[in-house]
Amino acid sequence: MKSVCSPEDVKRRREEIDRLDAELVRILNQRAALALDLAQVKQQLGWEIRDSEREQQVLLRVTGANPGPFDHRGIKRIFRRIICESRRMENELNHGGRP
Repeated sequence: MKSVCSPEDVKRRREEIDRLDAELVRILNQRAALALDLAQVKQQLGWEIRDSEREQQVLLRVTGANPGPFDHRGIKRIFRRIICESRRMENELNHGGRP
C-alpha cells in the first residue's frame, strides 16, 4: 500500500537538502583552503604544484568510496571540477591575485 505524501514531506526534504548544501559549501571551502596551503608548501619546496598522479589517486579513492546513488562517472565529474577549481585558485595565488 502506498503512503500518502503531503506538502510537509516536500518541505522537510527541501530543508534537509538546504542543510546539506550548507555543509557541502563549508567542507568544500575547507578543502580549498588546504589545497591552497599545500600549493604554498610545494612552491617553497620547489615542487610542481600540479600532480597528475595524485589527481588520479584522488579519483580512484573517491569512486572506490562511492556507495551511490551517484554512479562512478558522476562522482569523477564532480571531483574533476573540484580539482579544476583548486588549480584555478592556486594559479591566481601564484600570479599575485586573490583566489
